[in-house]
Amino acid sequence: MGFVLHDYQTTVKARVTLTGTGVHSGRPVTVHFLPADADTGIVFHLSTGDQSREFRALVSEVGATDLCTMLGDPDGEHIGTIEHLMATVFGLGIDNLIIEIDGSEVPILDGSAMAFVEAFDQAGIETLSVRRRYIRVVKPVRIEAGASWAEFRPYDGTRFEVEIDFESPAIGRQLFASDINPDIFRHDIARARTFGFMKDVERLWAAGYALGSSLENSLVIGDDNRVINVGGLRYPNEFARHKTLDAMGDLALAGARFIGCFRSYRGGHRMNAAALRRLLSDRTAFEIVETRRRERGRAAEMIAVSGPVYAPWVI
Repeated sequence: MGFVLHDYQTTVKARVTLTGTGVHSGRPVTVHFLPADADTGIVFHLSTGDQSREFRALVSEVGATDLCTMLGDPDGEHIGTIEHLMATVFGLGIDNLIIEIDGSEVPILDGSAMAFVEAFDQAGIETLSVRRRYIRVVKPVRIEAGASWAEFRPYDGTRFEVEIDFESPAIGRQLFASDINPDIFRHDIARARTFGFMKDVERLWAAGYALGSSLENSLVIGDDNRVINVGGLRYPNEFARHKTLDAMGDLALAGARFIGCFRSYRGGHRMNAAALRRLLSDRTAFEIVETRRRERGRAAEMIAVSGPVYAPWVI
């Protein structure tokens, strides 16, 4: 294959901490990122008072996808708004990580993934001695819901093609399509912010959502269909790039990185999770592979192997 594969698993080199506010709860929260051994996967430790609860970052643990992606029970213990953090884990190629958090929602920070990128840059990324396993898509898998759809297709690389279509002229129809690697994630995706409409604010507040939302952490479209944030957009198609960021975070819950192309039209958290479940429920649609030893000047070949111990299909 002509694309670059990282042969070995990774983790962070050192502990690093971020503090912020939950976009829906409005409550302060602190999160610590710690190194983890190979084959640990991404594991959240929620500490509230004297209680501690572990959540594995897997689609099998997703409890809700209404306005964010949530692990656990929406009416009980849970961790919400994990998608920007998980997109960063995916985008930077971090395989193993312990995440200690003292609240039920990952902080929104500036509404993008850049603060997570900077935190992991500060910590550094370490290569471990155990080979990384990939989910390679070997046949198309598609789901549809009304006018919306999402699909995985075989592809020699990891690619996202995310198209959105909003009635608001501030957004309209936008597409972001790109292969994914750490440099592309940093420069083309990570700075894209979450967005919403001023007309929806009172309804969300009444339902107990968006209590921490502000112009400091969200792109807001006013009643006149204009972006009201000072400074405007960071990218011409920032809305589509943020939807790509969300999709990356949702698909990071596969239990291993995937080789293939993910395409969606008018998708969201619910459809992303459903498409991933559909893929993983069909063992003829994918295989688990790792790289062979490389020869100088040649691209890596891959061989089929058993799945990682933390993968959702072996839980």
